Amino acid sequence: GRSIGTTIPPPARNFLRSQPLVVVGSVDRERRVWASLLTGAPGLVQAVDENTVRINARPATGDPLGDNLAANDAVGLIAIEFATRRRMRLNGKAEVREDGAITIHAQQVYSNCQKYIQARRWRGQSPETDSSPAVRRQSILAQDQQRWICEADTFFIASHHPEGGTDASHRGGLPGFVRVLNDHRLVWPDYFGNTMFQTLGNISVNPQAGLLFIDFVRGRTLQLTGRARILWDQERAAEFPGAERLVEFDVDEVVEIAGGHSLEWRFLDYSPENPA
Repeated sequence: GRSIGTTIPPPARNFLRSQPLVVVGSVDRERRVWASLLTGAPGLVQAVDENTVRINARPATGDPLGDNLAANDAVGLIAIEFATRRRMRLNGKAEVREDGAITIHAQQVYSNCQKYIQARRWRGQSPETDSSPAVRRQSILAQDQQRWICEADTFFIASHHPEGGTDASHRGGLPGFVRVLNDHRLVWPDYFGNTMFQTLGNISVNPQAGLLFIDFVRGRTLQLTGRARILWDQERAAEFPGAERLVEFDVDEVVEIAGGHSLEWRFLDYSPENPA
C-alpha cells in the first residue's frame, strides 16, 4: 500500500509524456468492463499538474470507451514502454472535454515491476492508416480470433471494484500462455508478480472484466468483455509452467477493430522472466 500514491511525481510525468500508447479500463451502462487502446505521437498523454493528466486522443470507431465515459467516470490507465519494460498505472475519475480530449483526475498512482513484458520498439505511425476502421462485433470468438489469442504473448486486463474504482493491468508470457477452451471461454496462468493483487482482488469481488489483445503487426485490436474467476485447483495450475493459480474468462461480447491503431512496432525479445 505504501507504494501507491495520489500524485504524479516528476519522473512519472516525463515517462507519460514520451509514450505513444496507453490502455484505459472503463465500465459501460450495463456495468460490463472494457479495456481500450489509445494511441498517438509522444505527447499523447500530458500531466497537467501533479493530480491530473490529459489524453489527447479519441478512441477508434467502434471502441465503447467514449460511451462508457458518458456512463461511468471511473477509469484505470496503464502506460507501458515495451522497449525498456517500464510501466506505470494511474486510476481515477475521467471527463471528456469539449475538444474530445480525456482528462483523468488521479486517485491512485504507482509503478510496476518489469516482469513478463516482451520488448518491442516503436518505429512510428503508419502513413497508410485507414480513417474508417472495420468493426466486427459478435458474442463468441471466431476461429481466426481464437488463433490470434493462442499466438499472443501480451494482453491487457481491466477490472472494477464498486468502491475502489477501475484498474487496467498487463499480462504477458510466451505464445500459447493463453489457452482457448472453446468459442466463449479462455484460461491463462497467473504468475508471481508484484504481490499487489489489484486485478485478482477486484475479480474476487466483481467478476466483470475486459481484455484487450493488440495486433502489433497489422494494426488490429481485439476487445473482450465478460466474467473472470480465479481457479485455485493446483492440479490444473500444474499444467501451466510457472502458474501459481489460473484465471478463467467467459466471453460476453467481442469487438474486433481492423485499423484500431496506426503504430508500427519491431519485436526485440521475450521477457527473461517468462516461464518456459
